[in-house]
Amino acid sequence: MSQGSQHGKWTISSSDDDDEDLPPSGTKTNKPHRPAKTTGGQGSASPFSLKLEPVSATVEVKPEPDKTRVSSLVTVSEARQAAAVSQLNPVKYQSSPSLAGKRKKEVSDSSGWALSDTDDDDGEVKVEIKRPPSPHGRLYYIDEPEDFFESSIPCLNDTYRFYLNKVTGLDRKYNSGALHIKDILSPLFGTLKESVQFNYCFDIEWMVKQYPSEDRPVLIVHGDKREAKARLVQQAQPFPHVRFCQAKLDIAFGTHHTKMMLLWYEEGFRVIILTSNLIRADWYQKTQGMWMSPLFPRLPKGSSASAGESPTFFKRDLLEYLASYRAPELEEWIQRIKEHDLSETRVYLIGSTPGRYVGSDMERWGHLRLRKLLYDHTEPIPGEERWPVIGQFSSIGSMGLDKTKWLAGEFQRTLTTLGKSSVRPEPPMHLLYPSVEDVRTSLEGYPAGGSLPYSIQTAQKQLWLHSYFHRWKADTTGRSHAMPHIKTYMRVSPDFTELAWFLVTSANLSKAAWGALEKNNTQMMVRSYELGVLYVPSTFNMKTFPVHKNPFPVSSSSLGFPVPFDLPPTCYSAKDRPWIWNISYSQAPDTHGNIWVPS
Repeated sequence: MSQGSQHGKWTISSSDDDDEDLPPSGTKTNKPHRPAKTTGGQGSASPFSLKLEPVSATVEVKPEPDKTRVSSLVTVSEARQAAAVSQLNPVKYQSSPSLAGKRKKEVSDSSGWALSDTDDDDGEVKVEIKRPPSPHGRLYYIDEPEDFFESSIPCLNDTYRFYLNKVTGLDRKYNSGALHIKDILSPLFGTLKESVQFNYCFDIEWMVKQYPSEDRPVLIVHGDKREAKARLVQQAQPFPHVRFCQAKLDIAFGTHHTKMMLLWYEEGFRVIILTSNLIRADWYQKTQGMWMSPLFPRLPKGSSASAGESPTFFKRDLLEYLASYRAPELEEWIQRIKEHDLSETRVYLIGSTPGRYVGSDMERWGHLRLRKLLYDHTEPIPGEERWPVIGQFSSIGSMGLDKTKWLAGEFQRTLTTLGKSSVRPEPPMHLLYPSVEDVRTSLEGYPAGGSLPYSIQTAQKQLWLHSYFHRWKADTTGRSHAMPHIKTYMRVSPDFTELAWFLVTSANLSKAAWGALEKNNTQMMVRSYELGVLYVPSTFNMKTFPVHKNPFPVSSSSLGFPVPFDLPPTCYSAKDRPWIWNISYSQAPDTHGNIWVPS
């Protein structure tokens, strides 16, 4: 099977039958296309041939990794190290002129660039961060305009409390009402006493510099093990105020992918649920999103256990999510949350935590949790079979040989739930994922693809999926060239002017993130920690959310919802191909004059 584009044609030498269902933790498998479990950075990956045309050579991606280079990897699972080897330093400098003007000539002296998060079952990797994680060098992100950071409380949308990150290189208006991490942690939003950072990727030194003071205690909740954990702890040695809590990952190929801040101020308490890793590269030229809670005041002493609850039961659900970690380090935070009034919250919490769930517990986590909330808190809409479902994400797991295996059989049924209607129509489903051309012409150029880890091994088994794909275009928010690391899901009207609901989350398009049914649909298995918030019109006293056609500059009380990309979505053309991160793109240079050649 093959696919072609202006960037070349990739051909896979063999195709396996679908066997994406991984064994339970501890079960051995001899299936040939899975990387074998490794020790000390050695292992084997699936052998396949890659052919780029018109380049005449055939590049063999070899199963044995280069042992001299694996030491720079910080992997979530040793079994995935082989998949990461060919990703190191794929950017090559061309003699052709830069498409964006003079090319940056300084090459990073770090051991590799940052591969951002993914929950792709076929290979999730991290790279140790010592320098700013950009292949374009140390100066790449250090040219913010003078007004990039806020000096006074910005004008924010207090209706939805949904914000995008600031992006360097945009017209000023597109950063008006957007937030940088330094803004979020600044005294503008409260006098910070202590905080917790839940995340997947960390650059501790960079993170500490984002705080206004370096002596406020910070608890890091992470999923790293063994060597990766040791390296993370080593990063924090110069910072005695940084402590760690390791999330339990008892199911194979799971990750701690949740991204949340708990901020305790002298004035109260705040929760932020977001899509950005705590690394420099995630905060400057990618599109990210976040929900920022109101400032929750402290309850009067002697308040009842049920005091401070919101109509969406956010407080109960947040406490339940934190309790799922079974971590002593979080107990004091659980107690603090109990002591605060969260009643102003208008969103629902949707989390995933690793485990196998039966009975009513199946609806506590993952996509069945979303299905339950949509069933209980939305209403059927006349003509809803014409209301498309949109999913937008930055990584893709293995879906199976055809759509019935999981995408339509489970996930689409969840996304199409509207109230208690017994009719289950099949409306259109649009999936937004950047094309090769989107990445090539982005602000970062090809290195943006390091945060879009859709692998050839996965893609070649599910070519059927690509018919759902739509381009990343975001002219309304000024972010067409800021590649998405945000993940959003929504139900939209046929004319794309209204939303039936909207979700921002850390969860990509994968079974590991959303869960998959087992044992004849009597058990739900979830591999990873994920977290997001669901907007339902009824909690805002509305029937639908109007789509904001011009969300920037931000208005403090706009009733239009600021969808982060353009509607209607743009379908892939016959020439468009989804970005695949572990094959070469050498026929056309990117915006910095570079090509992409995985070794």
